[in-house]
Amino acid sequence: MHPLHKKIGFLTGPILFLILLLSPISLENPIAIKVIAVAAWMIIWWITEAVSISVTALLPLTLFPLIGITDITSVSKHYANPIVFLFFGGFVIALALEKVQLHKRIALTIIKWTGTNANGVILGFMLATALMSMWISNTASTVVMLPIAVSVIQLLIDDKDGFTKNDQNFALSIMLGIAFAANIGGTATLIGTPPNSVMVGFLESEYNIEIGFMTWMLIGVPFAAILLIISYFVIVHWFYPNHLGQMKASNSVITDELRKLGKLSKAEKTVLIIFLMTAFLWIFRSVINGWFPNLKLTDASISMVGAMAMFIIPQSLKNGQFILDWKDTKELPWGILILFGGGLALASGLKDAGLIDLIGNSIQNLKGVHLLLIMSILIAVMLFMTELMSNVALVTIFVPVVAGIALGLDIPMLHLIIPVTLASSCAFMLPMATPPNAIVFASGHIKVYEMARVGVVLNCIAVILLIGLGYIIVPFLF
Repeated sequence: MHPLHKKIGFLTGPILFLILLLSPISLENPIAIKVIAVAAWMIIWWITEAVSISVTALLPLTLFPLIGITDITSVSKHYANPIVFLFFGGFVIALALEKVQLHKRIALTIIKWTGTNANGVILGFMLATALMSMWISNTASTVVMLPIAVSVIQLLIDDKDGFTKNDQNFALSIMLGIAFAANIGGTATLIGTPPNSVMVGFLESEYNIEIGFMTWMLIGVPFAAILLIISYFVIVHWFYPNHLGQMKASNSVITDELRKLGKLSKAEKTVLIIFLMTAFLWIFRSVINGWFPNLKLTDASISMVGAMAMFIIPQSLKNGQFILDWKDTKELPWGILILFGGGLALASGLKDAGLIDLIGNSIQNLKGVHLLLIMSILIAVMLFMTELMSNVALVTIFVPVVAGIALGLDIPMLHLIIPVTLASSCAFMLPMATPPNAIVFASGHIKVYEMARVGVVLNCIAVILLIGLGYIIVPFLF
């Protein structure tokens, strides 16, 4: 059965579009009401997910030319924005890591390093998950870690004293730790989570503001590290202490999993070298461009070089074997790439119609309100709304509005946009908020209230951290 709210949203979107399009409302810019009509349709479908959010993102491509907002050539360029190719390349590199199981080997090695103490095991899982989520999707990193965690938990279920309260707390901690670390890890890099790239693409295309890969990491890595450490202590020492001490049996599970992977294969070595070289170029792009001005490296071009290398560096030229074949790309989340394009097209339409400036002008009377209050409200609204709807769609809708607010207040828009965007990845309360939350909830070791009571605390802590980030750190860097 199709849920009622989706049925309502499916009908309301196009109906509201027609009402607005045919209304006698007159605005200064003749295309403004048309853009508002399309935006209303898209927002309703994004919020209710009446159809796939990626399908909704195609509406500007079809409607903008039809109703005279802009021509097909102008609108289609947003679907081929460089940020789309940055993420495409990132997806391909992540796909190669997953195909050769290098991500699993790295994760298991990190867990092995953190020791056999129960809390150390939890920390190891969180570190491994967060580090993977910096480079591959948070869903994939969670899927990799979950069966290993379940194997460790099974040791406690099968031991002589049964599944005690302390054992249950350990299981809860490791499951929540994996989910929350997957969400947090993605904030550290531009390719770690789609909202980051949506924001960067919007700033580049509409305001010619560029945020490089390394520049973002100067913000994202410290924020992710601090929030990850806080999450660990809140879960393990505040809500669900386990008092289990040493768990030497868990080490055998990790060792067995590593043994199954065998020695580092030629394919893994190739992927590792390409991955490290790509990351190196992303991080030191500005320095390299300074040394070689004619090179003109961009994050998107580096990403595409890394992706191409996965397809064209042979493992066996005689047998025509490469790391990736084109058939492997069926696993790529193509819908996310379309979503980027649709969001950029809508944002461009809003700007060209003068609607972002209109938002800015209407905010003029708030100039007497302290920036901290405005920032706090925007961050809190974003963070708690993302518990209920797609963070990518929410950022796509909300970031242009925040840009208008910043213009109206006459403050640098990055001071508001960066913390608000990061807030979209800090959904810790509900199972349906993010794929990692849903995956670990499906394990059966977590109840909704157990996730919510930790999540609401972490949500509030994240709001405080983001306010500090936006008020102190971002102005220092920008």
